[in-house]
Amino acid sequence: MTDQHQPATAAAEAAATGLDALIGQWPSGPLGVLPAGPAVRMAAALAARPGALVRRGAGLAAELARIGAGRSRVLPGADDERYADPAWTRNPLLRRLAQAHLAASASAEALVSDAGLGADDEARLRAAVSLLSGALSPAASPLNPAVWRAAAGSGGASAVRGARRLVADVSAPPRAPVPAAGPLEVGSDVGATAGAVVLRTPVFELIQYLPRTELVHDVPLLVVPPVLNRFYLADLAPGRSFVEHHVRAGVQVFALSWRNPQRAHADWDLDTYGRAVLEAMDAAQHVARTEQVSLMAFGAGGTITAMLLAHLAATGAQHRVAAVTLAGAALDAVGRPPEPLAARVAVAESQRTGHLDGRPLLAELARRAPDALLWPQAVRTYLCGDEPPSSEVLFWLTDTTRAPAGLHRDLVDVALRTPLSVPGAASLLGTPLDLAKVDRDCYVVAGAGDPVTPWRATYAAAGLFGGACRFVLATGGHAASLVSPPDGVGAGYRAAAAVPGEPERWHAGTEEEPGSWWADHLTWLTARSGPLRDAPPELGGRGMHALAPAPGAYVLDR
Repeated sequence: MTDQHQPATAAAEAAATGLDALIGQWPSGPLGVLPAGPAVRMAAALAARPGALVRRGAGLAAELARIGAGRSRVLPGADDERYADPAWTRNPLLRRLAQAHLAASASAEALVSDAGLGADDEARLRAAVSLLSGALSPAASPLNPAVWRAAAGSGGASAVRGARRLVADVSAPPRAPVPAAGPLEVGSDVGATAGAVVLRTPVFELIQYLPRTELVHDVPLLVVPPVLNRFYLADLAPGRSFVEHHVRAGVQVFALSWRNPQRAHADWDLDTYGRAVLEAMDAAQHVARTEQVSLMAFGAGGTITAMLLAHLAATGAQHRVAAVTLAGAALDAVGRPPEPLAARVAVAESQRTGHLDGRPLLAELARRAPDALLWPQAVRTYLCGDEPPSSEVLFWLTDTTRAPAGLHRDLVDVALRTPLSVPGAASLLGTPLDLAKVDRDCYVVAGAGDPVTPWRATYAAAGLFGGACRFVLATGGHAASLVSPPDGVGAGYRAAAAVPGEPERWHAGTEEEPGSWWADHLTWLTARSGPLRDAPPELGGRGMHALAPAPGAYVLDR
């Protein structure tokens, strides 16, 4: 990776978000950039305030005149990587182009404020303005000096490589630029912690990780992964693996790896996945010779896990769970439900095809965080002809899977019609659910900079449970906040008991601690994981044998 692209790769990793957060959305596509309803309401509001249009137009015209005369003081922000190349300030033409773009973008954003719309409309319009502004930036065009240098250094070969990649990307679904990562090997570069598959069903594989200590805690931890991304976010890479960190501290860890469903599995639904987690719990308890298991769930795996906990509470069996951790999970999208029309279109399409494909949602995520995931990628890949960056986080993000149509339908139904925040509205395995009856201690972690799921929505989910809940707000976006090794640079977090319904009060009562939340979680978890005992001499056991080395076969399904 060349030095000029390192900041862009870091920004892309910070914006990487599990695709489960978009599970109720229908990709807008390039022609759906400007939301019609909010745009019409903005036009009507500005028509009623012609003075605002005149004032902004005159201000922009005056600034453009100063730019042309070389007297403008418009400068890019210190963190605006688009114009970090010295050529944007040293070359008079490039400087004027950058200033004109920045001035026009600022005027467009000011008009959104002038319209005085509601918070939701304003947020959607600002996202559209950001996307369009990025598309019109001279930094995202062949005028970018990095493009000139690449062409000169390669004798024009960079342009040929970039054009070929662009044609390849628009020739196959989702027919739009998507984030990309350099090739890595699952099992050695990512998902590399030693272990074995000890159970394989038509729905999942269960991985048991090899203990690294002579003594282990009695109660194992079972990881429930997201639906549209692979399980190995919890086991990202050596030195950056949550699983590895906890195994080295004496925690017995198991993880589910979902099968990537095909059309034949269209009828797999929430009950199917709830039963799968129950079956994995049975197996983990059997192998570990214990009566309890702790659960840790990511993304939509958190919704499945929360519903299963409520089912166990209703059936008198929640004593089987010692504690629960939710990582980057907003449950039924409390505070951020999907658009009903988009959700209905998405469900109708998955019913037609038999599954929801994560790949188009990857393009939608790029459109929602264009300055990190879209335009730098386009410049690097299509204009400079460079290879995608070598990044474990981006590799995980782009290693998408599918969700069966039945599960997709049920998750959208929970978000729109039967929210978990309403006792008895949703059901699982024939049981009406009430999360307030779940008395297990919970640990909820969210990313402060998550571009799709605001941390306050995740905080609201923390207040649904009846047990004591510790809420943790980690620095970074979705994936970056969850992958937080102890020696990570710039890591920090806030942690305290959740105050139901009062996120601002919680925030005001906490102080940011430097370092990784993993250590805080380990202290919290081991206090609920029972006494220490001798580590098991082998993986599996008691009639359950190691079937294959970790990370198994299902993670390789395409």
